[in-house]
Amino acid sequence: MERDDASGVMARLAAAPISWGVCEVPGWGLQLPPERVLAEMARLGVRATELGPQGWLPLDGAGVRAALDRYGLRLVGGFVPVVVHEPDLGETRAQAARAAAQLAAAGADVFVAALVADLRWSAPPVLDDDALERAGEHLRELADLVAGEGLLLVLHPHVGTLVERAADVERALRATDVSWCLDTGHLLIGGVDPAEFVRRHGARVGHVHLKDVDAAVAARLGAGELSLVQATHAGLFRPLGQGDAGIDEVVALLHRSGYDGWLVLEQDTAITGQEPPVGRGPVLDVQASIDYLTKPAPTRERVTS
Repeated sequence: MERDDASGVMARLAAAPISWGVCEVPGWGLQLPPERVLAEMARLGVRATELGPQGWLPLDGAGVRAALDRYGLRLVGGFVPVVVHEPDLGETRAQAARAAAQLAAAGADVFVAALVADLRWSAPPVLDDDALERAGEHLRELADLVAGEGLLLVLHPHVGTLVERAADVERALRATDVSWCLDTGHLLIGGVDPAEFVRRHGARVGHVHLKDVDAAVAARLGAGELSLVQATHAGLFRPLGQGDAGIDEVVALLHRSGYDGWLVLEQDTAITGQEPPVGRGPVLDVQASIDYLTKPAPTRERVTS
C-alpha cells in the first residue's frame, strides 16, 4: 500500500468528535464533554479536529478557537445539515451564513454539507428531476456564499439524507458541480465502492472522512433491519483496517491522485449508559486507527457483496 510516511500522515490527520460519540444526528446517545474529548485527541498526537454538533463547543468562532488552543488543536471544518431541495432557500441561506461565519472565525477550511429533508432528520424524500436540479442550484449558491468566508463547501453522502444510496450519489454528481467529501464508510453503506469513487471522481474530492465498515452489518442496515444507531451499536463502524471499506486502496489512490488535504479520522461511536473511564472506551479504537495509518498493518479480505 502506498502511504505517506508516518509524520506526513499525522500532519494531515484530523480527528472528529463523532469518534467519541459526539454527533449531530438527533438522539444519538451520550455526549462526552469537550474537555475529555479534546484532551484525549491531544494525547493521541492529533493536532486538528472537526467541530461537532452546534453547542458542544462555543457558538462563536473566537470561543471555539480559544477552546481548541488550550489543547494545541486547530479546527478543520464542521458538519452542517442543510435543506436545499425546497423552493425557498431563505432560512437555509441564513443558517449557512451563520455556520460559515463561525467556522471561518474559528480558523476552519471546510464547510461539510449534508442534504437533509429537514433539521429533524426526517426520512428523506425521493426528488424528481426538477427538485434535484433546484437542489444543485441551491447548493452552488451556498458554496459561493461560504467561499466568501474562505471556506470550501463539500457535499457529504450520509445515511438518512438525500444522498444516501448509490443511485442518489450518481444523480447528485450529475446535478451538482460542488466538491465532495469522500466518506469511505457512508459510501460503502450506500452501495458505492469508495476506491471506485476516487478512480472516477477523484478530481471532485475536496475533503476526506476515513472510516471503516462491517459490510454484513451494513447490509442489515440497508435492508431496514436496523436503524443507523442500532447498527452502530451492532459494530457497523470498525477501526481502520478491520472492516470492508478498502482503506488501503483508498489511501493509495488518494496519494497517487495528489490529494493533499485533510484526512479526518471518523469512527462513528454511540455511547449508552455511563461515561467510560478516562483512557478507556472510544479512545482505544481511535488509537488503533492511528496505528493502522502510521504503521504497517495486516488487512482482512474485503466483503464485496
